[in-house]
Amino acid sequence: MRVEIWSDIACPWCYVGKARFEKALRDFPHRDQVEVVHRSFELDPGRAKDDIQPVITMLTRKYGMTEAQAEAGEDNLGAQAAAEGLEYRTRGRDHGSTFDMHRLLHFAKEQGRQERLLDLLYRANFTEERSVFGDDERLVELAVAAGLEADAARGVLADPGAYAAEVRADEREAAQLGASGVPFFVLDRKYGVSGAQPAEVFTQALAQAYGERTPLTIVDGGDADACGPDGCAVPQH
Repeated sequence: MRVEIWSDIACPWCYVGKARFEKALRDFPHRDQVEVVHRSFELDPGRAKDDIQPVITMLTRKYGMTEAQAEAGEDNLGAQAAAEGLEYRTRGRDHGSTFDMHRLLHFAKEQGRQERLLDLLYRANFTEERSVFGDDERLVELAVAAGLEADAARGVLADPGAYAAEVRADEREAAQLGASGVPFFVLDRKYGVSGAQPAEVFTQALAQAYGERTPLTIVDGGDADACGPDGCAVPQH
């Protein structure tokens, strides 16, 4: 069974949702028969590579939040991440274009290193002081840590067309499947799970999808937190 996950490195709910899905997958009795494929989704497509802002500044300018509201939202996200055993820096992070990261992830997929690179990108973006935006050498370092060749990764980043079509194809497919935000999980093209649902919802979806052949059905787990064109949901608890 194949599980496709549309996500963006800049999306905090994708970071949290991945941990929740993996918790469910660890307990799934047929987990050895599940192939996980990560697909591209940019929350800010078309953003210039050099257009980098602090996250708090971006939230206040793009979504009309006060600084206090933006900081409270980040604090709540930090608490949600901590509940899943994840680190999360609530201050001092940057926001920028993730297009090059997605191109590099497609290259890593060909080398069997996609999952490892994605984890490193999430960790770098959400837990480390050094920014992952606008710095090709930073991305090369992470690629090498994931097991990729430095020169090969550097070559991908130096060529704006490398894997660009693959990124855009993923994004078009997400739109065709009805994904307006991320994370968005598609299980064997039978069921879709939208948002960072609780692990129990993923457990239910895995069980339902396994061995079935039905059209894509959205699993109703109620409103869940996700990131979309209008921003990221702020947890209330």
